[in-house]
Amino acid sequence: MLIRSLVASDIPAVATLLHTLARDYIVHESPPEGAATFLAENDEMGVRGFLARGHVYHVAVIDGELAGFVAVRDCSHLFHLFVGERWHRRGVARALWETARAAALAGGGDGSFTVNSSNFAVPVYESFGFVRVGPTQCAKGLYFNPMRLSASEAG
Repeated sequence: MLIRSLVASDIPAVATLLHTLARDYIVHESPPEGAATFLAENDEMGVRGFLARGHVYHVAVIDGELAGFVAVRDCSHLFHLFVGERWHRRGVARALWETARAAALAGGGDGSFTVNSSNFAVPVYESFGFVRVGPTQCAKGLYFNPMRLSASEAG
């Protein structure tokens, strides 16, 4: 597995993987308008906008195929973490997270992170050391679980 910084030519594959996984693991719980908003905000143009606003993306490539990607905002918020179904339970998410975490620390982050987890991903984030900091919430028709990893708990 190769993990590297995202390059512009990765964006179409990132957006496609994001949309495919979001339909099955995130927006299926949302009303149609919430799902449509999320998908519209996270298309190729959306990813380009996130990059322009300073989100730091890394991709995992296995055998020439995009296996997953991660993005961190402001060296403190885990914004995107998606791994293709074929690569679930193979350590790809953890490797992406560890790379993103190290980059955030190198970029000036203090080691504390937040994430708005889908219901599906809560156990994954808990395995990274994140804890829930509130009940499931809904914003713009999208359900999420606010979670936090404090610098003292990151190991």
